[in-house]
Amino acid sequence: MSYQVLARKWRPRSFSTLVGQEHVVRALTHALAEQRLHHAYLFTGTRGVGKTTIARILAKSLNCESGITATPCGRCSACQEIDAGRFVDLLEVDAATNTKVDEMRQLLENAVYAPTRGRFKVYVIDEVHMLSTSAFNAMLKTLEEPPEHVKFILATTDPQKIPVTVLSRCLQFNLKQMPPASISGHLSQVLQAEGVPFDAPSLALIARSAAGSMRDALSLLDQAIAHGAGRVDETQVRAMLGTVDLDFLFTILEAVAAGDAGELLRIAADMGLRSLSFGAALQELAALLTRIQIAQRVPAAIDEDEPERLRLLALADHLSPEFVQLAYQIVLHGRGDLPLAPDEYAGFVMTLLRLHGFRPESVGDVLTSITPPLRAVAAPAAKAARSVPAPAAAPVLAAKSPTPVVIDDWHGMVNAMQISGLARELAQHCELRELNESDCLLRLAPAHSHLQMKPAPEKLQQALSDFIGRPLVIRFESARVESDTPAAVAGRERQERQERAIAAIEQDVFVRDVIETCDASLIESSIKPIV
Repeated sequence: MSYQVLARKWRPRSFSTLVGQEHVVRALTHALAEQRLHHAYLFTGTRGVGKTTIARILAKSLNCESGITATPCGRCSACQEIDAGRFVDLLEVDAATNTKVDEMRQLLENAVYAPTRGRFKVYVIDEVHMLSTSAFNAMLKTLEEPPEHVKFILATTDPQKIPVTVLSRCLQFNLKQMPPASISGHLSQVLQAEGVPFDAPSLALIARSAAGSMRDALSLLDQAIAHGAGRVDETQVRAMLGTVDLDFLFTILEAVAAGDAGELLRIAADMGLRSLSFGAALQELAALLTRIQIAQRVPAAIDEDEPERLRLLALADHLSPEFVQLAYQIVLHGRGDLPLAPDEYAGFVMTLLRLHGFRPESVGDVLTSITPPLRAVAAPAAKAARSVPAPAAAPVLAAKSPTPVVIDDWHGMVNAMQISGLARELAQHCELRELNESDCLLRLAPAHSHLQMKPAPEKLQQALSDFIGRPLVIRFESARVESDTPAAVAGRERQERQERAIAAIEQDVFVRDVIETCDASLIESSIKPIV
């Protein structure tokens, strides 16, 4: 007996065995039970999600010898012939190869004749979006008012290409992509029935590679069984798919967290020797970063039986949520830049080194190297020696930065922090009131309260935390500021520069001669300082 591939052997033959399309099954089951039958159905969805399978089950439900039912017997001649693909009143048409108007007209001419064997003559038109405009026009009349014994079932992967005149005449059902858990669960049942040994991680890999298509998953499973000589295990499946062992990905992020650039290069070299796909590695790394961010934001979403749970939670604790977001963007851009790199290995290495270069500790080092030295709090006498008198309520400072400098100059901090836009405007109009180990109190005049519009406070808080070198929470109080804010100082400096520019113009000999000779006047608003 010739071998039958798993995708055909395990194709569902009833609604009860269909996987992952409960919303469609529920609607069709109720319609069949109440005899509320439409004359045209449209199933949409990506490949391998069950469009044609549901069409055949629906055809059996309509033509089963036991009557119209949502549970066809599967034993009568009509059910068996439909399963075998030889039922005379089930016409399956591939629109990709029958696109012309003449072919559609010839097909529809036979619709007026009563069915030969069954209760209904069922037309299943697959990839219906491939029909020409003329072919669509030819079927409109029949589709709108077909004979009572005719049912149309249309299937497509691209419903946007179907004319609205056709869509409006059909009941449309959108089939969802299969979730990986549903795919791996179904594959497990198939392998148990087939008597093939397997392990759970290998099925998870196949389910993820199938990208929501059960047919693709079963085809990959066939290939995995052949590749593993009758056994499906994780090592063989990874080798077959060319996917990257999760251990590589965890080690990459652990090396980034430890600041070990040498380890990153070693991992890249090891992956190169194993001929692993660097593009797939970056794709999997982005997926891992997503799981880490979920663990940080919603820890309860990580299952207790997750194989890598402890390692995942350890990275979630060690990496800041903000860095995980940055790393995710770096990995995505790195994957997109691979075709532009000298070779994939070089592009992968540069992405890993970019992760290393932008780790949280390195950002603090860069800021320290480019920030001009700011005043330190040495003693109360140091404040008394400042050239600008201290306000009546001076800030209480107890910050302990990882650098030897304890910052108390809000003006200098604002200039040194990496912020822009509304967040910078907010910082410049604030007055520093208190800075301690865990939080920072800023005073903002009521006239500038609108600057607290999101996301400015969050961006300022993150920038200040990066600058200080530890997480801080910024609190705002609304009151009249008691000292010059950075914005006030900058405004005063702009005004002084403007006045100096006007004075310089007024004192220019040529300008004074023109004013006196021509009775001219000076438009001060047109004068702009050069520096």
